[in-house]
Amino acid sequence: MTSTMEQSSNLSVVLPEIPDREFYLPDFGAVGDGVLECTNAFKQAIEACSNAGGGKVIVPAGIWLTGPILLKSKLNLHLEKGATVLFTRDYDKYPLILSSFEGEEIVRCQSPLDGENLEHVAITGEGVFDGAGDAWRPVKKFKMTEKQWQKLISSGGVVDENGKEIIWWPTEMAMNGVKVYQELRQKKSKNIESFRPIRDFLRPNLLSLRRSKHVLLDGPTFQNSPAWNIHPWICEHVTVRNVTVRNPWYAQNGDGLDLESCRYCLVENSIFDVGDDAICIKSGKDEEGRKLGITCEEIEIRNCQVYSGHGGFVIGSEMSGGAKNIRISDCSFYGTDVGLRFKSTRGRGGVIENISIENIRMNNISGEAIVYHMFYEISEEDLIATTVPVSEETPIFRNFDVRNIVCTGAQTFLLMKGLPEMPLENLTFENITGKAKRGIIGSQCKEVHFSSISIETEEGPLYTFENCESISY
Repeated sequence: MTSTMEQSSNLSVVLPEIPDREFYLPDFGAVGDGVLECTNAFKQAIEACSNAGGGKVIVPAGIWLTGPILLKSKLNLHLEKGATVLFTRDYDKYPLILSSFEGEEIVRCQSPLDGENLEHVAITGEGVFDGAGDAWRPVKKFKMTEKQWQKLISSGGVVDENGKEIIWWPTEMAMNGVKVYQELRQKKSKNIESFRPIRDFLRPNLLSLRRSKHVLLDGPTFQNSPAWNIHPWICEHVTVRNVTVRNPWYAQNGDGLDLESCRYCLVENSIFDVGDDAICIKSGKDEEGRKLGITCEEIEIRNCQVYSGHGGFVIGSEMSGGAKNIRISDCSFYGTDVGLRFKSTRGRGGVIENISIENIRMNNISGEAIVYHMFYEISEEDLIATTVPVSEETPIFRNFDVRNIVCTGAQTFLLMKGLPEMPLENLTFENITGKAKRGIIGSQCKEVHFSSISIETEEGPLYTFENCESISY
């Protein structure tokens, strides 16, 4: 695999450069029967490849049961058609490490596909990576039919009926980890031994790449993740193309792709059908994210399809390091909760700016086609009632250019809710068509411009604004 450059507008993403050598997994004692564990064979094959100076480790058709796979530089892990890499359900095989999750560097179980400080790494082919996520994830009762729920609880695990929602947990340790985990977070603990008593709660992301450069994901299916599916953190020159990312719609924290504090990234020609946000931009959470201060920037997303998901394309809510110069185009969202979702809250901080969105098609959206929500996880009543001065904790969203949007079916076509102390600013909407129950609703916004708007609504006026400045339509 030679180094080439992806040109798109002003974006240049450099692909990995990997030597043309091949290493065949069965030559290292692996058996693809789904029974014999192949962890050691993967390790030996990858080490042999690395010791030779890099190359391609080929996984042929079969079901290859394994523990975590530690990726290395100048490696192309290639799954041939018919190959399924099935990660073990044995928690003991996933050591605790310092990793990253939900905007914070924190202790988690090692990811099934894991790598840090890598250069020139690829995962390619037509096979499937299955993270055995159903062995890890809690499940909320309201998301299942009664028959599904009874089958789930009869499989083992424990049920917590003491909270606002009834939740099934795979183990008692996982259930009891909720409170302890939050306490350790508040203490900002990074001591691995402190987390060991709640190991089962620390669900890993399926693919975690940290502080790496020149990454290519091309072709495989990534599915059934314990938490998020694909998570590059502080990476540069990342290309994701022709992949399929799948999770059950009820999968807790079942995000598709989370690009966090990354730059120079291209995502194209891929399919997402997941249990949380599908394609998401992040850059750290609150004080830790601001202190790290690594912006997610120079990103292009194009020609993708999203089915189930909380949001088709999302920025936030962990975006304290900021995000800028991001373009999404020519994508289709089918039946997601929200189409385009931009979320933050007081305390995050960060500047989100220079976002270009065009040629987006949406159908049967259950919530808003487009939403800007600056009081995520806070009630609007509490937010309005409290006066807060502008500080580094104030999130700023500005300079969004949104064009050529079609949505046939949503509760609200466009909802914009800024902060009283920091309105949404300089938003442009052009050539917006479709139908929704309600039209365009905005509060705490300024410099918002509409042109060529044709939305069929069932109730209320097309435009409703409150506490807004300089609105043109």
